[in-house]
Amino acid sequence: MKTTLRIAELILAGSLITLILMQSRGTSLGSVFGQEGSVFHTRRGAERILFNVSIGVALAFLIISVALAHVNV
Repeated sequence: MKTTLRIAELILAGSLITLILMQSRGTSLGSVFGQEGSVFHTRRGAERILFNVSIGVALAFLIISVALAHVNV
């Protein structure tokens, strides 16, 4: 059980890193330092799907991490 949770956590961690890097790829260098081109930005299409999937993966990672901590106690 512990090994399965560790493998799942490792896969989710890699997926989460990849999803976050894919989201930041579309931004310009100015946004890294706090400058934004527009005041309000809505997510549409693939950007919205990517955002929602990354939230789901982050929640799954949190649940697996808590379960792994509970198993180790």
